[in-house]
Amino acid sequence: MDIFVARQPIFNRYRRVIAYELLFRNGMSNSFPGVDGDEATSSLLSSSFFTVGIEQIASGHKAFINFTEDMLLRGVPAMFPARSVVVEILEDVEPREEVVAACHALMNKGYVLALDNFVYAENFIPLLELAKIIKVDFRQSSHEQIVELVEIARKYHCKLLAGKIETHEEYARAYGMGFVYFQGYFFAKPEILKNKEISSSQMIYMKLIMEVNRAEFEINNLESLLKQDVAISYKLLKYLNSAYYSRLQPLSSIRQAIAFLGERGTRMFVSLIATSSLSENKPDELIRLSCIRARFLELIGKELQQDQGLFFLLGLFSLLDAILDAPMESLMRQLPVSGDITVALVHNSGPLFPYLHLIQLYETGQWAELDLVMTQLQMDGANIMDYYLDAVRWSGYFIG
Repeated sequence: MDIFVARQPIFNRYRRVIAYELLFRNGMSNSFPGVDGDEATSSLLSSSFFTVGIEQIASGHKAFINFTEDMLLRGVPAMFPARSVVVEILEDVEPREEVVAACHALMNKGYVLALDNFVYAENFIPLLELAKIIKVDFRQSSHEQIVELVEIARKYHCKLLAGKIETHEEYARAYGMGFVYFQGYFFAKPEILKNKEISSSQMIYMKLIMEVNRAEFEINNLESLLKQDVAISYKLLKYLNSAYYSRLQPLSSIRQAIAFLGERGTRMFVSLIATSSLSENKPDELIRLSCIRARFLELIGKELQQDQGLFFLLGLFSLLDAILDAPMESLMRQLPVSGDITVALVHNSGPLFPYLHLIQLYETGQWAELDLVMTQLQMDGANIMDYYLDAVRWSGYFIG
């Protein structure tokens, strides 16, 4: 049985990642046909802890995982380290006496319990007394319901997690109401689209990206440009001498690094490091997500025997508007990139957009829509999760 896992970041009030929620699907068929919640979560846990490794999927952070009522009763969460998981109690779990007893046993063993997409009812008070986190769906809850939950959380000393936060306005509202954790892709959207000037330091890296991607750029010029920036030179040699490549003999010069990566690979790497340097005062997760998309699409391009560099830049630049808080159309006019990349990023259309849409759907766990896109692209999806996990691991060499 094929296992597919994606992850969504959970931030604290400083917009630093403190955990990931794992999103699961069995195989590449829609939703969970013929697979109940118990089997689905069992497969996820087996894949996460025994096959892939929770450290790789969650990058060393805790993993929020949904558990069904039956799995709680059978004590399944206790099979896994309390330091690695947060036990999410689904909204359809009935707070019967046996369920409360099972949750109490988990709490006594050091597990953190979270009430997923919580809606208050008096019969849930026993679980409120055990839970440390209340997750509130900002898409499904009214303002009045959220205000009520804030008071309830305060009464039972629970921390509040705002789910499905998609805009900075929603983040600010949840922050002001006392939420301490935030989940959603608000960080991946521009905060301001008008009257935003690019700083002088950011402009330097923009120029570097422009130069390194010019068609007529020569290797000698590339080497000279890299030597002028100590930080990029250091990161290049550190990356190539990392465990990712498992080299027997370390590389010691920029010229050796260029020879090893080749012109295309070096252009891609410099674009990556320069783009990451643009993200002043932005969450690390923003550039991490850019790295994951870039590597994922590069692997897709390799499978399709298409221009890997083109696919790489498509993913890398897909969040450039959020990194610089500037309109994508304006940014694309300043960069010498392929017209197909511009059309995909600015107009969400063209021959490359379906591939960008594919990774967007995967990372948000929209499995049914993902199926449709892969069918249109005539992809069977056999390697999709491998690509995603490779990209997650690869991104760790650039973002701690």
